[in-house]
Amino acid sequence: MTDNQETAEAEDVTPSGRSSTLPLRPPCERLPGPKTSVCSRSYFVVVMVFFHVYIINVIALLFYVHYSSSSGQEDASRSLDAPSGVHHQQQQQQRPESRRPPPSKLEFMRDVSLTRMEGIRVGHVQKVSLVPGKVHEMRTLSLKPLLFEIPGFLSDDECRVVMQLAQLKGLMESQLMVQEGQEELAKELNLSPEEIFNLLDINQDGQLQLQEILTHSRVRDGIWLTPENLREIYAGLKADKDDNGLLSLEEFRLLSNDAFQRFLLQRGVKRSQLVRNSRHTWLYQGKGAHRVLQEIKERVTRLTRMPPTLVDLSEPLQVVRYEEGGHYHAHHDSGPVYPETACSHTRLAANTSTPFETSCRYITVLFYLNSVDGGGETAFPVADNRTYDEVDDVDLMDTRRNCDKSNLRVRPTKGTAVFWYNYLSDGRGWVGVQDEYALHGGCVVTRGTKWIANKWINVDPDYQRQARYQQLVSQLPEEENDEDLTMNSDVQKPSIHQDL
Repeated sequence: MTDNQETAEAEDVTPSGRSSTLPLRPPCERLPGPKTSVCSRSYFVVVMVFFHVYIINVIALLFYVHYSSSSGQEDASRSLDAPSGVHHQQQQQQRPESRRPPPSKLEFMRDVSLTRMEGIRVGHVQKVSLVPGKVHEMRTLSLKPLLFEIPGFLSDDECRVVMQLAQLKGLMESQLMVQEGQEELAKELNLSPEEIFNLLDINQDGQLQLQEILTHSRVRDGIWLTPENLREIYAGLKADKDDNGLLSLEEFRLLSNDAFQRFLLQRGVKRSQLVRNSRHTWLYQGKGAHRVLQEIKERVTRLTRMPPTLVDLSEPLQVVRYEEGGHYHAHHDSGPVYPETACSHTRLAANTSTPFETSCRYITVLFYLNSVDGGGETAFPVADNRTYDEVDDVDLMDTRRNCDKSNLRVRPTKGTAVFWYNYLSDGRGWVGVQDEYALHGGCVVTRGTKWIANKWINVDPDYQRQARYQQLVSQLPEEENDEDLTMNSDVQKPSIHQDL
């Protein structure tokens, strides 16, 4: 091709129709030296760099998919039904200890937040939808403890069925007259007289006062002694040498651990001196149970808005009968949980051996199965008090003598339910410390018979221990496929509580 031909090809037509010749510009300028194009070399380098980066990314992706699939299948097979918090713990424990220390309590993923009702104010009423086609009213009775009353929670037929089932199964004495075996227990714990003395000496003044001995006897022996009874026992055992109503360490050393029990056995104990004077039985509410019992459990779940798993794994329904003269002195349904204690329902998952156990009952739901002719109220001695201090010279825990002095008393009415929280919230959606204002008791039945039922929802304040317990239960053969045995609940239930 000649220079003239290249010029001709570059001709263009202007708007006026005339042709104009534009000089051609080479795509790259030539530099002096060898005949090599800088543009072509740069283009080749860029292409090769992108090509190598692409290959490296593909190889890295293949390695990632390979190792992720192999480890993920193993983890999924191990924790199919485990709570998510426990699953997170297992993933952390599977890593070598040299890389990361064992997980602590703060490292658990809390995927469950326990619902806690709002009391608003005393007398506040909320509408509650518990059964199809019916709306119940829930009234706030107190804020300390958080206590509610629901009239008509059970129908007359349901009350009758529960009482008949309890009679069919048979009721037992709620408390033995005098408990034995305390000497063996002390030997098993290997406690010296000095250690026992220090345990009983609550104010650590070096002397055992009457109230300290009374508290110990009521809790350990189940005998409701008065100061007058205790002075009589001191005289019989010749324990109080100086007759000042106090026991020193030297005087205490002269008594055996079961001296009180042996004295009471010889002297005899009246039923009115027991902490609790009633008969009771337990009714199973799980699969295969009577339809009414299962419906009551489901209704409790809707009322409290607790995870169904927690309700399913809680204690069975307790049915109690108080004859005329029956009572239950003021007490807490749950005990405080200390580092050396374990909850009764999760003791298998505690991973430690401890001689001290307590009932961890987050919620109490109490049903009145009949209307009592006289007495039998449920008393809350210190409800809504500004402080927990007892009134001077009045033992508010004594429901036989001082039930009328309680701040709040609920009259037994057939079908009515009351429920309260035995623990405060920890501020993070779980169980906190014990609510000391939840102290309650049963006043003396002065006329007729009193039938009640208790449904407790057990929750361990230790989230890890509760999660571990539920994991152990979920691994039982008969419940491997039960979808309810999980602490996670992805389904959000609509609120069934509305303000009036």
